[in-house]
Amino acid sequence: MKSIVILISGRGSNMEAIVRAAIPGARIAAVISNRPGAGGLEFARAHGIATMVVDHTAHSDRAAFDAALGAAIDMHEPDLVVLAGFMRVLTDGFVRRYEGRLLNIHPSLLPSFPGLHTHRRALDSGVKVHGATVHFVTAELDDGPIVIQAVVPVQAGDDEAALAARVLAQEHRIFPQAVRWFVDGRLQLEDGRVVLSDAVAQHGMALVVPAPDAGAGA
Repeated sequence: MKSIVILISGRGSNMEAIVRAAIPGARIAAVISNRPGAGGLEFARAHGIATMVVDHTAHSDRAAFDAALGAAIDMHEPDLVVLAGFMRVLTDGFVRRYEGRLLNIHPSLLPSFPGLHTHRRALDSGVKVHGATVHFVTAELDDGPIVIQAVVPVQAGDDEAALAARVLAQEHRIFPQAVRWFVDGRLQLEDGRVVLSDAVAQHGMALVVPAPDAGAGA
């Protein structure tokens, strides 16, 4: 049984998707937030998952916060740490501490549009497709070996909210899938790239997963 700790900062919809997926061989050991009022904490408690708060405002700097966060995580001896809408930039030391077992989801087709306001920037740039990326975390912001991506069309008349909803629906598909692959031991890192096992390939899963339709939904 693989132990997973999920980090959130807000309502935690991607955390909910992972919990609801009920991945065989996985146990959600804890949900930890840097914000005491994060809505996702209530969902976790309602599902019998341990919750913790490590408030970043109570620490003098990023290093002190990351040390406290790491101590809280390590209490649960996780095999995997999942960043599900965790809105803090982590120090290099923290990333190295969980190297190879730290997954993040980003609302763009990386390496395009790292950082914030991805949907606005996608619309402003005139791209025809947008999407989401699950990747292993490295010291560089929104960088690291890509595990899986979902592509959605950018439609005429889209605003940020419409595009964000369409992308979020795909995030809820691909993040549990990436976690499932990790739990099953199907992800391998070779020369800085993710290689999926033959078992995954035989099931028809590719690194880029087109959206099944153009409809929105969160």
